[in-house]
Amino acid sequence: MQEVKAGRLDRLGELFGRYSRKLYTFFYRMTGEREVSQDLVQNVFERILKYRHTFTGEGFITWMYHLARNVSADHFRKAGKFRFSKDLDAWSDKVTDGTQADAEVQKEQELHLLQVALQKLSVDKREVLTLSRYQELKYEEIARILDCTEGAVKVRVHRAMQDLKTIYHELLRERSYQL
Repeated sequence: MQEVKAGRLDRLGELFGRYSRKLYTFFYRMTGEREVSQDLVQNVFERILKYRHTFTGEGFITWMYHLARNVSADHFRKAGKFRFSKDLDAWSDKVTDGTQADAEVQKEQELHLLQVALQKLSVDKREVLTLSRYQELKYEEIARILDCTEGAVKVRVHRAMQDLKTIYHELLRERSYQL
């Protein structure tokens, strides 16, 4: 990133190759939409280029996730509400074609239900879980990204997990009633 900051813009491609997948996963967990997530990753790299002069030389990942959080906030502000992914064709094909074992189908259903539950969390809770569980960032890194203490991150993760479990179990109950 130091080279990009110094004007070697060709080096941005290397950063993109190294970090775009992590950002995509972050945004997909936040939005549940593939195309939107791809667009948001592009927006982050546009901002990296635009705001490269603000990079201090320390903690590139933290700085990148600050930009990603701002891109995410802008997206949700413009969207005005959360939209659940309608791209479930691949999942439903696996269930209906009968080629998978029952255990694998059940695992797919549970993962789908977990994604639905994650989408029902508030943006703040979804964000902290995405950073800690899916992006596997350390609490110390998350604290720098969120500009809070490490203890506050631990509390937020714990509360978000509790809420996620509650929502997940409610969805399981609803699903069992529908069957």
